[in-house]
Amino acid sequence: MRVLMFLPEPMQSRCFSQADLARLHKNHDVILTACHDGPELRRKWSEWAEQCDAIVTGWGSPVITDEMLDESPGVRLIVHAAGSVKHLLPTSVWDRGIRVASCNEALAIGVAETTLGMIIAGLKGFFPCNDLTHSGGWKISELACPGFEVREVYEVTIGLIGASQAGRHVIRLLRAFETTVLVADPHLSDEEAARLDVERVSLDQLMRRSDVVSLHAPALPDTRHLLGRDQFRAMKDGAIFINTARGAIVDEAALVAELETGRIRAFIDVTDPEPPVVNHPFRKLANVVLTPHIAGALSNGCLRVGRSAVDQLIRFGLGQKMPGEVTADRLTILA
Repeated sequence: MRVLMFLPEPMQSRCFSQADLARLHKNHDVILTACHDGPELRRKWSEWAEQCDAIVTGWGSPVITDEMLDESPGVRLIVHAAGSVKHLLPTSVWDRGIRVASCNEALAIGVAETTLGMIIAGLKGFFPCNDLTHSGGWKISELACPGFEVREVYEVTIGLIGASQAGRHVIRLLRAFETTVLVADPHLSDEEAARLDVERVSLDQLMRRSDVVSLHAPALPDTRHLLGRDQFRAMKDGAIFINTARGAIVDEAALVAELETGRIRAFIDVTDPEPPVVNHPFRKLANVVLTPHIAGALSNGCLRVGRSAVDQLIRFGLGQKMPGEVTADRLTILA
């Protein structure tokens, strides 16, 4: 195949290792753009896309229009070396018979690993214990966290909202621990839950039963403020809430109100909007750990995304299944 790298050069270098590019070059003709902005890339499209079988997009790629697809009748595949393709491609891309794949699964690995770190740090009380020792204390009994108990990741209940790629990888990681895993997801069947070895429950049940609640749902019109006052009030005393998904899924005012009671704690990686205002309660509450949207691909993690893109291009060329293929019928439930 002839493959056009339709993304800014800085993103090419950030996401694609020389080893992975060499794997792609081995059997395919790869056109590496040296562009730094959208207009330059658009000119490259006009120059090369008509001759290409596959297009690689990523962070910083211009939106692909129907006019551009008209210029490239030979394109059979678009691989997005990033997450969502919703705002990148027209829906007509599927009508034209062009297959589409994203690297959501690769991104989900970093999110899931971060989530696991937050689960362990939360249950073990890394941050309040650090505050204790830095203030001159040492005994756990001196922790200034009423109702908080330092715990192991053992015989606790972990509730996952959403059986997304990230949620499923969290499930795989949790198999190394003796925990009960609950999942609330309207698109998860009982049969699939049994295969994943998780208990499928309603959102209300999950909020009441879980020692840790971790959010992994997509940001869609139907999921905006999915978690509000009733859900946070239902959480156990001492429970931990983790959001590495999207801020818009949470009614932040309701979460802040519950956090201010001191009953629960939270690890927040995403907010709505981002960044949160300087005086946002998330920045000040002692029972909140706020991180600046670091759960996804950063630095060396971006290379995993490029590897996924190359793997899928190679698999397509061999007539094999692409694990990140995006079909038109799934657009409504994807982020």
